[in-house]
Amino acid sequence: MRLDHISYACGPDGLAATAERVADALGIDAVKGGVHPRFGTRNMIFPLTDGHYAEVVEVLDHPASDKAPFGQAVRARSEAGGGWMGWCVAVDDLTPFEQRLGRESVPGNRKFPDGRELVWRQIGINGLIADPQVPYMLKWEGDPDLHPSNARDNNVKLTCLTIAGSAARVTEWLGTDVGNPLDDVKVEWLAPNGTPGIMSAKFETPNGTVEI
Repeated sequence: MRLDHISYACGPDGLAATAERVADALGIDAVKGGVHPRFGTRNMIFPLTDGHYAEVVEVLDHPASDKAPFGQAVRARSEAGGGWMGWCVAVDDLTPFEQRLGRESVPGNRKFPDGRELVWRQIGINGLIADPQVPYMLKWEGDPDLHPSNARDNNVKLTCLTIAGSAARVTEWLGTDVGNPLDDVKVEWLAPNGTPGIMSAKFETPNGTVEI
């Protein structure tokens, strides 16, 4: 199973300031993302090696953010002070997850200034809201060259996620053994002491190891 990206909800000072703090820590500039019209959110992107990226995401004052689970999740995490909101795994087929969860995946999109459009389908945000340790699942559609990890050449690598939660619970959620869930990123599990979810992410940068 392959990690696609990790999401960081902005703090009370907003998207730009939060992205700047992350940029300072990683030693790289953020790439402007854009608005997710179906979700009522917008983001800034940090392309990473190995087809990964990190995003800083902000909820908008828009009707979609009240209806869409993703908008609700971002708002809740930001209102709690901001921080890591969730992790997303890329899959080739969402059908098994749709069948197990009893609902259809939902479309997402983001347009570029030149008219090109990034499109995908995702499922599992309601699960993340209820239990922030579990990932949501995503299938990219359209031009693979538009994947956010390709927005800029970089030399920052995501190496480890520390998650408060239970590997058994995430195994149940994904339907596959997650003792070592990701092919390319280490996961360390901690017993929850409060709300479960991502506690930190570790990166290898030109200036050494950085943990956020």
